[in-house]
Amino acid sequence: MLYRSLVRFMSLVARTFYRRIEVVGLENVPANGAVILAGNHPNALIDGLLLMCHAGRTPVHFLGNAKLWRIPLLARLLDALGAVPVMRREDHGANADNRQAFDRVDDVLARGGCVAIFPEGISHTDSQLSRLKTGTARMALRAAARREAEVAIVPFGLTYLERHRFRSQVLLHFGTPMHMDERRLAAYGNDKVGAVRLLTEKLRERLARVTLNAPDWATLRFIHAARRLYKPMAARLTPSIYVDLSRRFVEHYTRFAGEPDIQRLRAEIEAYQTRLELLGLKDHQLVHPVSAGIAMTRIIWRSALVILLLPFALPGAIVVLPIAWLATTVSSWYSYDVDDIATLKVTTAVPILLAAYTLVTVWVGLAFGWVWAILAVLLVPVSLFATLFVLEKQAQLLVSIRSVFRLAWLRADIEALADERTELVSAVRTAVDRYADPRIRRIFDASDFGSL
Repeated sequence: MLYRSLVRFMSLVARTFYRRIEVVGLENVPANGAVILAGNHPNALIDGLLLMCHAGRTPVHFLGNAKLWRIPLLARLLDALGAVPVMRREDHGANADNRQAFDRVDDVLARGGCVAIFPEGISHTDSQLSRLKTGTARMALRAAARREAEVAIVPFGLTYLERHRFRSQVLLHFGTPMHMDERRLAAYGNDKVGAVRLLTEKLRERLARVTLNAPDWATLRFIHAARRLYKPMAARLTPSIYVDLSRRFVEHYTRFAGEPDIQRLRAEIEAYQTRLELLGLKDHQLVHPVSAGIAMTRIIWRSALVILLLPFALPGAIVVLPIAWLATTVSSWYSYDVDDIATLKVTTAVPILLAAYTLVTVWVGLAFGWVWAILAVLLVPVSLFATLFVLEKQAQLLVSIRSVFRLAWLRADIEALADERTELVSAVRTAVDRYADPRIRRIFDASDFGSL
């Protein structure tokens, strides 16, 4: 009961922080039986939160870094969620003894339960998967070899469009299960070390299919720019199509990166990106140019919406804005890397927001009576969501205002860049036609490219 309540609450937190959470391949997660969910780890505790809410299994027992249990409040939460502390050799050296953790995992799997692990061993912001630890393979083969349960490893990939940005999007992709069948168990019986190593290599191959990987961030930045140029103007990419298309671009670019025309195309696209940044523009602003009249209409309409909703949003804003500022400040002060910014924002904002919500309710009850307190319990969340809506409209309002100024001062530069973009779109699509594998079905065909 406690676990389900925590999952519901955390799902609400996740849906509030991320505008869209798309789950693909959930049918690959067995509804019953022993399962180990193994995936990449790009966003610290947020990864576990999303997996727990959207894996389709209850409960999910996470393996986590033992140092997280040093924080008393977090330790209680992790214990309530059935998490298992694991000692990393990087932190504990020769004292890293995980026999107790392995025994707990064995117990969970023997009962047909679900365990989740991040085989990379660390949360990171690299452009590709890190080297996998062998623990996942050892746990799966050990449990299956004891004949206590039929065990399957289900690889999963998390891809964040902007991992720490509020109201961004994320894709959770489950791959096909890897069953610990008789062949794998026979190999394990003959050579434990070799079987574990081979299974770990296979797991990495499966993870590569559900994640987005590039040799470096410069290449990934170029891939994203090429994908945007290739995409038809009218197409709106879901996170799954976004990742699939980006992955295809990465695979084909790495294969043909040495070709002179590909090298030239990359240089031209990177120069185009640099000119966009110097002018403070985004590529989509050239795709859908906005006239001054349309921009002014949007400014008036969005201003009217903000004014109309402001009375409903103001109570929530008084609570939310200071907490949002505090969460942003804490994340900038104490984050060690980009991968933990979102975690710090959430872990700072949620407890303070709950405390503020409780204090407001108690204060209203003491000051005006408990009937009003009950009303506050119902209306404060409405005001909070109205605040989020108004903040989003205010952000769009600022974009419209900036568009008007850019149209006034940068018209010649925008027109020149738009012409350059048209040429690059043609070049990218020509390169795709030349180097794409004809055996693979295209995401977009000729009918989708009605115009550049």
